[in-house]
Amino acid sequence: MTTLETIVINFAAEENEIHPDFRLYLTSMPADYFPVSVLQNGVKLTTEPPRGLRANLKRTYQGMTDTFLTECKKAEAWKKLVFGLSFFHAIL
Repeated sequence: MTTLETIVINFAAEENEIHPDFRLYLTSMPADYFPVSVLQNGVKLTTEPPRGLRANLKRTYQGMTDTFLTECKKAEAWKKLVFGLSFFHAIL
């Protein structure tokens, strides 16, 4: 984590040398050891996962269209694969 902190601090010092389209995305669980300076120098976005298996599956399927699920040549097998992966993701 100290290496990450050093890199982020150096970004501020090298502001003119960094490409304007450069973005650094970090994802993390809340942790005491996460460097405060990294948090202070960035834009924060938090999302709360849906509570419960049903809500989680519902949220996953809301982002899918009917054509996404049916345009495959083996639509039935595809739907089962998508459900299996969505269910696995919802459990974790």
